[in-house]
Amino acid sequence: MSSNWIKVYETEDQFQAEILKQGLMAIDIDAVVLNKQDSSYKTFGILSVLVHPDNLEKAKEYILENNI
Repeated sequence: MSSNWIKVYETEDQFQAEILKQGLMAIDIDAVVLNKQDSSYKTFGILSVLVHPDNLEKAKEYILENNI
């Protein structure tokens, strides 16, 4: 897979980002979490859930259907 990932979701909650990632992977959408939180203080910063461009629409539908 190429390195052209697109952000589909953004949160400050690491648990929420990981749950979304696992949900997307369960429906065969490769997803990664990009962690931009401060390494010393986990309360500062953003986590982004990224998917491949081919799966962007399917991922957005999943997020809307599950009220995430």
